[in-house]
Amino acid sequence: MLAAAALTVAACQSPRKATFASFAYSGHDARFERTIDARNEYLNPVIAGFYSDPSICRKGDDYFLVTSTFAFYPALPVFHSRDMVHWRQIGSAIDRPDQLPLDSLGFNRAVYAPDISYNPHNDTFYIINTCVDGIENYVIKCRDPFEGNWSDPIALPEVEGIDPSLFFDDDGKAYLLHNGMPPQERQWNSHRALWMWEYDTDNDRVVGQPTLLLDGGLDFAAQPEWLEGPRVYKRNGHYYLLAAEGGTYEYHSQIALSADNALGPYTPCAINPILTQRDLPEQREDKVTCTGHADIIETPDGEWYAIFHGCRPYDGNHYNTGRETFLLPVEWTDDTPVILAAGEAVPTVVRKSGLESCDSPTTGNFAWSTDFAEGLDGRWIMIRTPRHGMPQTSRRGLTLSDNGIAISTGTASPSFVGFRQQHTSFDASTRMTFTPSEGAFAGIALYQNDRHYILFGKTLEDGAQRLIVERCEKDSAERIASLPLTAAQASGWVELSVACDGGSCAFSASFADGTSVQAAGGVDARNLSTHVARGFNGVIIGPYTGPIE
Repeated sequence: MLAAAALTVAACQSPRKATFASFAYSGHDARFERTIDARNEYLNPVIAGFYSDPSICRKGDDYFLVTSTFAFYPALPVFHSRDMVHWRQIGSAIDRPDQLPLDSLGFNRAVYAPDISYNPHNDTFYIINTCVDGIENYVIKCRDPFEGNWSDPIALPEVEGIDPSLFFDDDGKAYLLHNGMPPQERQWNSHRALWMWEYDTDNDRVVGQPTLLLDGGLDFAAQPEWLEGPRVYKRNGHYYLLAAEGGTYEYHSQIALSADNALGPYTPCAINPILTQRDLPEQREDKVTCTGHADIIETPDGEWYAIFHGCRPYDGNHYNTGRETFLLPVEWTDDTPVILAAGEAVPTVVRKSGLESCDSPTTGNFAWSTDFAEGLDGRWIMIRTPRHGMPQTSRRGLTLSDNGIAISTGTASPSFVGFRQQHTSFDASTRMTFTPSEGAFAGIALYQNDRHYILFGKTLEDGAQRLIVERCEKDSAERIASLPLTAAQASGWVELSVACDGGSCAFSASFADGTSVQAAGGVDARNLSTHVARGFNGVIIGPYTGPIE
């Protein structure tokens, strides 16, 4: 919960406050309509929506997973599972405002790809991460992810670049890997290298000088883009280096190398890449793109699985759900950890025996609703660190106060709470009470970034309340609809509803006086796709109040 014990709500409604009595969401994706054997089959993705750069670790029979969040707060959601399919969020590793300030950090900056690991030699969990333009590389740790209370960040100033990870060897030695600049002058703009340090777990610092593991990528002459996300694993006495290359969009891939020593030298495995979708036909069923940034793990029974992120386009390369977490078994072929053979598409239905018999809040066509009486659970996030007070909840609902910061502001935290869009086709609704002052707005925001969003709600213009739909693409805001409200409609609650199918959205409202209106239909929502907006996150949906610009 977001400081639920301290949350109260004002006794009366103010023109600068909006109260949301409820919120509901339901997904309707065709790929999730398949009938499966729930004890022996699962659906990909296993964590739908903007949960990118996944990392996994295991202690006993318990698996823990963490994903990136960039400039959203709380940061670094932590999930738990017993079967790697049914995941439940148990907290966020960055959940204190002063733990890792995200103030003024841009959306393609802040909290990049994290790595979670368990060190059996000191019974400690670690998350190592980069906060770009902030503290840069750092590590946090805790004894029990269920209890949380992750430490304050421990800075690692000697470690440059991004995507750090930790590897704990059988003999107790620890190593830190990361993406960094090449040893010589860059030969192309995205030229990067992978480095490894010895790591002192007693003092949480790197030791000595780094060792170069790989310069540029598998084929230096091909000048691959953005070699990153390095991780090392050990199997049968051999070491395996996995990394991503090709950039995080459609050319993304995963590569593998092996060595007889943790510090190398590493040579390419017999099969590469071990995961990609870049060479598949454009027209294919249940299309998944941008696969990479994988982490593999061994089960107690000696099986290996990989988690990785990918995207589900609905029209060409448009996708609003961001990079999502997928799961596939790993096949060791020619001493290579192959996640997906060349030319094979990521399957939607995958066999895995002995699965838990339970509903999952992260995959399939699930539905959920809240009246906010119990506060805000882990699915709700805010834009940057909230410095104007946390959202207020009570039995009356969620109250947001207009802090004067527009949702188009790229350097601060507007009065907004949202959850990740997890389906290409979905419905969402909220019941709201709001009496606006001139120029003030409250309603639902569909938010990709500060230059790409859609707003639906109430405002006051020239002394008259109106129901509006506003669409922004590349800093250009367009008023799609502006409907005057009657005195009866303006005086009570309004229920705002959104129905989206791929790149098209419809907006409607019903009022306390029994009337209803269709505010706008067929609104082009492709401005919310990563293909248009770029960046690394998916759409965030939720209540917002603030200036309208």
